[in-house]
Amino acid sequence: MKKISLFIAMSLDGYIADRKGSVDWLGGQGNDEDNKDVYSEFVKDMDTVIMGWNTYHQIVTELSPDEWVYNNFTTYVITHQPKPSSDKIRFTSESPAVLLKRLREENGKGIWICGGAALIQQLVREDIIDCYYITVIPTILGSGIRLFEKTDHEIKLRLLKTQSYNGMTDLVYTKKKKYNF
Repeated sequence: MKKISLFIAMSLDGYIADRKGSVDWLGGQGNDEDNKDVYSEFVKDMDTVIMGWNTYHQIVTELSPDEWVYNNFTTYVITHQPKPSSDKIRFTSESPAVLLKRLREENGKGIWICGGAALIQQLVREDIIDCYYITVIPTILGSGIRLFEKTDHEIKLRLLKTQSYNGMTDLVYTKKKKYNF
């Protein structure tokens, strides 16, 4: 069974984008030479990326308009806007929870939840994420797009790992196992 992992960065006060939807504040307190390549280590165990329309649109129009940066993965874009799919990028209006339950049963590596907030919040409400890999950026935005919103239930997590570099802190959590006595 494939593992479903959230891999994302947030500001110290819990935002994944500023009030304009921008992520140009992402970065540490020094220069890039002080960073670790945690991304390459993470994606070794992934073959599928799930993202919402807004995240996809930001990637292809702003962050990397000349090159699709997720060529090594099969990407599913959750959207209600009909678009033709390709071999590597599949647009779908399927319920994210239903899609992930189906993909989880396929052979292969893990599934990376890339963003955005609406998709993540829906998956948190459905309690479908197995691993939370969150990088805390040393910035307080004050407002913007929150990573987590209110849910109607609590999700217990277990800390697996922390590491700090360039003022940033990686927090890696897994869901606590539920025991039925």
